[in-house]
Amino acid sequence: MRVAVCQLNTRDDRAANLAEARRLLERAAAAGADFAVLPEFVDYLGRRRGEPEPEPVDGEFATFFADAARDLNLWVLAGSFRERAEDGERAYNTSLVFDRSGERVAAYRKIHLYDVEIPGRVSYHESKTIAPGSELVVADVEGVPVGLSICYDLRFPELYRALAVAGARVLVVPAAFMAHTGRDHWEVLLRARAIENQCYVVAAGQIGDHEPDRTCFGRSMVIDPWGTVVAQAPDVPGVVIADLDLDRVESVRAELPSLANRRLPDQDAVLRNYSAKSQVSPVATGR
Repeated sequence: MRVAVCQLNTRDDRAANLAEARRLLERAAAAGADFAVLPEFVDYLGRRRGEPEPEPVDGEFATFFADAARDLNLWVLAGSFRERAEDGERAYNTSLVFDRSGERVAAYRKIHLYDVEIPGRVSYHESKTIAPGSELVVADVEGVPVGLSICYDLRFPELYRALAVAGARVLVVPAAFMAHTGRDHWEVLLRARAIENQCYVVAAGQIGDHEPDRTCFGRSMVIDPWGTVVAQAPDVPGVVIADLDLDRVESVRAELPSLANRRLPDQDAVLRNYSAKSQVSPVATGR
């Protein structure tokens, strides 16, 4: 499978952002890509007051990328967009996957939301505007099981282990990773997810400055199941191409069978045992 990682600097002009995404998809198709991955919030990344209204999964956003996939004969993971949520107050942060005919074959709603409160420094609550998803999604992309995730999910290894156990051979991460954390954590986390799950990781990031006062790290990349970076974007918008050797996944898993060797105790029993021990008086035990 030939994949294209599309790196954008999405701003506050939705029409311009979508036009640029289409140009990058055209470059991916011209390079012979089978599957193109776009970054998180590919259609708008700017001030809240200018955000487009959340849409259903068959709205204008979906139609735009379905048309692109069909016109270019290309599988497309359309980064993410704000999907209308049931409560009417918040949106889901949702990735859509389209096949070569433009049919939507999968939708994934970001599970982990970035809520942080550091007095005097940072106050950010993604959950105020975004509702969490609750379902794992492994999509069949050209016969390859692909596990879906979005940005902050990357910090939760249990999600990726579950995707690998469910059959994923490729893990995708559309993101808008902040520059100050990206410098130290982006590549390390991506390589860790590849190594521990013995999967290819395909990560498409936003790059550069965005209003208000947000800078994204970029460095979109493709990593093999041994943890080797096989392709990486420079610090500008563009497209990076990599060929995935799916036989490599099986050979790594055979050579180092950590997935097959994994063992996990009964977690409920562990918690019960810990709880029982924690009730024992230190005096009674001589501690």
